[in-house]
Amino acid sequence: MSLSTSDYRQITTCTESYFDRLGDSPLGMGWPNLPDAQTRYDVMLGVRRNPAEPIRLLDFGCGTGHLYSHIQRTAINGIDYHGIDLSSKFISTARERHPEADFRCADVLNDPAALGTYDYAVINGVFTSKCEMSFESMFGFVQDILRLLFSRVRCGMAFNAMSKQVDWERDDLFHLPMDELAWFLCRNLSRHFVIRNDYGLYEYTTYVYQDGISQP
Repeated sequence: MSLSTSDYRQITTCTESYFDRLGDSPLGMGWPNLPDAQTRYDVMLGVRRNPAEPIRLLDFGCGTGHLYSHIQRTAINGIDYHGIDLSSKFISTARERHPEADFRCADVLNDPAALGTYDYAVINGVFTSKCEMSFESMFGFVQDILRLLFSRVRCGMAFNAMSKQVDWERDDLFHLPMDELAWFLCRNLSRHFVIRNDYGLYEYTTYVYQDGISQP
């Protein structure tokens, strides 16, 4: 399926509208509250197989750098952080808040050279809202991003999407069936993945790894 830039830029436009109305906060990034946002940060960072090992981390769709703030606030050591977002507005704010960190504005589907090589990538909130995109267009975008980012990580990546196991679905959110995702991963990326549905929100997070766990 051919995907135009204007399709996936809807996601940025929607989130920027929250930011303009609600400011630089979890609500301004489209999340309902701070505790749930902090839970997501911890779940994303849970993709690391060895938390004691220093890593180079890509925060794709980093917004204004809230994950980096969480890492600093909770004194998590050993993370060489790099943030990328499509929104120049968000990146400008992130740089003002954290001038010491690496934040870049890039459309990686049109400019893959903007990406480096990382140990892990996390994609928090980019795949939860589809705005006015069709399911097919959104899933095409998800697949393109996952293929690209997985080719740039040495160890693995984490991403979330809305669950189908809910009382009702919102038309503007991206409710991705787990079996459909699993088939895509197995056929295109890796059979080594974990789906986490254990943290109490109406979404799930998937960890995808380059290699399986080494057995003793």
